[in-house]
Amino acid sequence: MNRSVENPGDEWPSLRVADWAATRDSLHMWLQIVGKIRLVQSPPVNHWWHTTLYVTARGLGTSSIPYRGGVFDLEFDFCEHNLNIRASDGGSSAVPLTAQPVSDFYSRTFGALDELGIETRIHGAPNEVDPAIPFAQDHQHSAYDPDAAHLFWRQLLRADRVLQQFRGEYLGKVSPVHFFWGAMDLACTRFSGRTAPPHPGGIPHCPDEVMTEAYSHELSSCGFWPGGGDEGAFYAYAYPAPDGYADRPVRPDAAYYSAELGEFVLPYEAVRTAADPDAEVLEFLRSTYDAAADLGNWDRAHLERPT
Repeated sequence: MNRSVENPGDEWPSLRVADWAATRDSLHMWLQIVGKIRLVQSPPVNHWWHTTLYVTARGLGTSSIPYRGGVFDLEFDFCEHNLNIRASDGGSSAVPLTAQPVSDFYSRTFGALDELGIETRIHGAPNEVDPAIPFAQDHQHSAYDPDAAHLFWRQLLRADRVLQQFRGEYLGKVSPVHFFWGAMDLACTRFSGRTAPPHPGGIPHCPDEVMTEAYSHELSSCGFWPGGGDEGAFYAYAYPAPDGYADRPVRPDAAYYSAELGEFVLPYEAVRTAADPDAEVLEFLRSTYDAAADLGNWDRAHLERPT
């Protein structure tokens, strides 16, 4: 595997998608299991924001989940390589992140929850993937390269930092910077304040009403996805896309509109090798938002914070 594991000077690390595809696919299923635990135990929040994970100082975590008279949380630690489970009554447990079938990770995670007295059950199959192998029967996905998982987390750290800055430039309704385990992407979404036409749905193994709620209001969304290029990609799209959106020139020069994906794309490797990677990403986020807001006639004077 041709990559750097840890280089303090390599702020935006290189991780080729082809080099860690098997690990990524296993991790995707593990993330779905933990995300579904948060989903079933958390009170609903608009656009499914109660289901997401967050970038942490060690990996990806749920934040506090209410349970009876207290709370608990789960965190993927990509430094020590454990799934840590902590409860407000002082109880804790850890599931090692090692090469193991999804079925084993599934049973060990729920075994650890049971030992802590946390009773929960989830829909036991993944969403937004095809085929959707039930977790208890998934012996196919079993790879785990700890170095690759660590590098992925470091990519998320950098992306999260820039997305947080971009989020702070908006006064209107805006999502947290959060990780959606369905598509396995880190995202931030701005809203115009207007409702949107019903989303057509059609996402594999995802009920249409889920997408209807997620896209109930006009938006411009952006984020980072560990796919869509040799080393992953930043993306941006609008819903509904205003007339002329796909033809709008955006920056930087490496960005382009993908008709196949229906969104603007900026390859991660173009960011990593830029003289100022943070500025490169911000230019992409701002220019794609400009396209959605200008062509969609958003009330920009009242929605944006002067920068």
